[in-house]
This record gives sequence, C-alpha cells and structure tokens, in this order.
Amino acid sequence: MKNVNVVKLGRPVNVNSKRQIRLKELELKRKNGELKRGRPVNENSVRQKELERKEFNRNNGIELRGRKVNPLSVRQIRLKELEEKRKNGTLKLGRPKKVKVEDSNEVVNK
Repeated sequence: MKNVNVVKLGRPVNVNSKRQIRLKELELKRKNGELKRGRPVNENSVRQKELERKEFNRNNGIELRGRKVNPLSVRQIRLKELEEKRKNGTLKLGRPKKVKVEDSNEVVNK
C-alpha cells in the first residue's frame, strides 16, 4: 500500500476564537448530560397541572374526552333500546320491507 498524505482542506480553525471555545463548552456539557435545550417547563402552570390530571385519568381508566353524554336524550334512549334488542336477539337486521297497500279498486278490475 502507498503512504497517502492527508491534507486538511478549507480554512484553518482558530482554536482560541470565541466560537470554538463555545463549541467546546457545548460539547463538554453534551457529554456530561448538562446541556439543556428548549424552553424550561414551569411545573406549577395550569397546563402542566391539566396534563398531570389527564395522565392520572388515563392510567386509571377514566379518561374524559369531548362533550358529556346526556342519558335522557332521545338519541341515547334509542341507542339503549337498540342495544337491549341486540342482547335479547330480537333486533331485525337489514332494511325493513316495504308495506304494500292494496286498493279495493285494483282487486275488482282484475
């Protein structure tokens, strides 16, 4: 194999520049796990309390989402009746048949 000389391309880096010093400090903080990024979280804020409440409810199986259901509404009563019919096995599936009304005039003419 040949000996290959590695030539560093680009502009030379000044190790003592403010930018290079700041980059070294950031790298050190990153290695130590001390680097904080983003906006700090206020644990006493209303939003954080709301998020904690939702997490608690989700873990306990009482997650509340959306508008509350009125059990006395016409729709809820109808849905409850349908559910009862499904449980009993009396619910007829599919579209209901059309009720044919026979006129007495048609029967006489035939």
